[in-house]
Amino acid sequence: MKTLTKAEEEIMHYLWEMGKTNVAGILEKMPEPKPAYNTVSTIIRILETKNFVSHEAAGKGYLYFPLVQKAEYSQFTLTNMANDYFGGSFKSMVSFFVNKKELSLHDLENILKEIENKKDKL
Repeated sequence: MKTLTKAEEEIMHYLWEMGKTNVAGILEKMPEPKPAYNTVSTIIRILETKNFVSHEAAGKGYLYFPLVQKAEYSQFTLTNMANDYFGGSFKSMVSFFVNKKELSLHDLENILKEIENKKDKL
């Protein structure tokens, strides 16, 4: 899987949220100042070449939809972050956020509950 630029990720977030949509639909959801229609269209074509997006004909235009699911890309991104910055250790990554006070005790308790729930299902 390829890494996306910030602009490509932004468009993917709209596609993940909306499902099938056209360029105008994405632009409608974007905050001001909106990029040009051609800019969004170009980014979508780049996403198609990276196999993140496909399209189907709809009247005179196209509806675009994601081929890569958000959870799949999130896992890819987090794994790369862990590998690039934390020596592949998710424990080190979590410790980093705890030390930076980005994770509260409540957050950690919730994470532990989720881990316990996963263990119970195995």
